[in-house]
Amino acid sequence: MIKKITALLLGLMLLIPTTGLAATDAKIIIDMHYLVVSPAEDGSTNLMNMTNYTNTSSEEYKGDGTSEAVLHVTMPEGAKDLNFLDNKIAFKQVEKGFITTTSISKNQTMVLPYSYRMPKGKEINVTVDYPIQMMQILVPEGRGSIEVKGAEATSQGLFKFDDQNYFGYSIESLKENQTFTLVYNKDKQPAGDETKAKAAANEGGKNSAVTHTAPAFHNPGHLRMWAQSPLHSFNPHIFMIIMGAIIIAGISYFAYFRRKARLEEERLGADKEEKAFKLLMAKQKAIMDKIIELEETFGEGNLREDEYQAKLAAYKQHLVQVKLNLRNFIE
Repeated sequence: MIKKITALLLGLMLLIPTTGLAATDAKIIIDMHYLVVSPAEDGSTNLMNMTNYTNTSSEEYKGDGTSEAVLHVTMPEGAKDLNFLDNKIAFKQVEKGFITTTSISKNQTMVLPYSYRMPKGKEINVTVDYPIQMMQILVPEGRGSIEVKGAEATSQGLFKFDDQNYFGYSIESLKENQTFTLVYNKDKQPAGDETKAKAAANEGGKNSAVTHTAPAFHNPGHLRMWAQSPLHSFNPHIFMIIMGAIIIAGISYFAYFRRKARLEEERLGADKEEKAFKLLMAKQKAIMDKIIELEETFGEGNLREDEYQAKLAAYKQHLVQVKLNLRNFIE
């Protein structure tokens, strides 16, 4: 389920525009915040977030200058088991949530994927740290429903992604420091009349099981941007899967040839070491032969003793050096 939800969020993020943001005095604005709410096995509530932070200024954003924090994210009181899903973005957990310390380039976007859990039956009090253009809250079909207090939420009905239906709610134009409450009840499902009404409105009454597919769940601006792009003829989620397959294939191809090159280097290294070992063995044999020949020459009286001792010392010194080099291979 976690993998499917992560894929869902990544798929939905394909349609997030990075330009054309509403005019605002804030340097950081959240263009889209996706939140998937579902029950955990122990009765607590899982909340998976995918949030799109955009630096609207023409300068690199490093925070407000009062601390090391670049972005600060307030989590609801009682939240636990924070799991930050992007190891490329530096973050630190603080008393009321977490902060990031990775700067955001000018006119660029940083996507923060993270999750946490809330105790069973506890209201989820959400604090908005930055202006949010759109928040979309998703609940897997059959896993309960939510009620929003303190903000105007619009029911989006059911939509389907990867053989899983989700019931959706959208909240627009949330202001900085605004708070609202999510009441999640895993045992209470959305009203059947509401679901059927949405189905009739979106599918012309042809299919009451699912209201619409994932792309129709986005706001008109997202759909318009995708429709005007060169990729408009592709289903965005299928496009994401294809791109993922291409990336995985590329990584596998690169890893294969890296491994092949490494094995070749190891083989060449082994050959080089073997040649060096054989050369040392040959030198050792040659020196031993020379010592034997020297002793025979001296024994026959064809060599003075001082010459014999000098040559023998030289041969022995050379032999010691060769043996030390051979020991490196043995040890």
